[in-house]
Amino acid sequence: MTKPVSFKYFKTSPEIIRLAVMLYIRFPLSLRNVEDLLHERGIDVSHETVRYWWNRFGPMFASGIRRKRVQQLRAYSRSKWHVYEVFVKVNGRRHYLWRAVDHEGEMLEAIVTKRRNKQAALKFFKKLMRRHGAADEVVTDRFASYRAALRDLGATEKQKTGRWLNARVENSHLPFRRRERAMQRFRRMQSLQKFAAVHSSAYNHFNQERSLTNRGTFKLTRAAALAEWRELGAA
Repeated sequence: MTKPVSFKYFKTSPEIIRLAVMLYIRFPLSLRNVEDLLHERGIDVSHETVRYWWNRFGPMFASGIRRKRVQQLRAYSRSKWHVYEVFVKVNGRRHYLWRAVDHEGEMLEAIVTKRRNKQAALKFFKKLMRRHGAADEVVTDRFASYRAALRDLGATEKQKTGRWLNARVENSHLPFRRRERAMQRFRRMQSLQKFAAVHSSAYNHFNQERSLTNRGTFKLTRAAALAEWRELGAA
């Protein structure tokens, strides 16, 4: 059970904290960029304060978003998953970020591993299935570790591979890559794991697929997403 967000003992108002965390997670900004934007709005805080807020409240906000969405995702994300892994440098060493999206581009899960083998793929699939149940179809590339992991799970027949089938998840890495460049890469594996999880939840929350809707609908959904964000920890 995730603890509710509490702003007790914080002199700064929750509205400012939520704004600072949202700016840092949602947009490709550095901590000093966020400090400058807040200063322009008459809010005088240090970039180290923004860092503390992000580390303290970012995972809590992400958990609140995830709790609301996971039940909704179960209703339609079981049909097809797109799974892919990318290389990420952590303190100069190569690590692997495994990610899964559903057929509508909703981020389902993201984990970081030191290796790219059957054990890592199996760990990823088990965590994915614990949260979202079993999929009817799993789209991957032809990397052998996927087939070996799905064989252990008894789901080999659900795997689909093809040249263009996995373009959706491959393109979904672009927002994270933009964010990674703004942060000048990561120093620790734990920091990467934390940010990947929080960033994916925030991206799901604010991604309104504006190219697929008219202007009026987009404005309504954007306002609703922002209102829900402001309600995080309000109780």
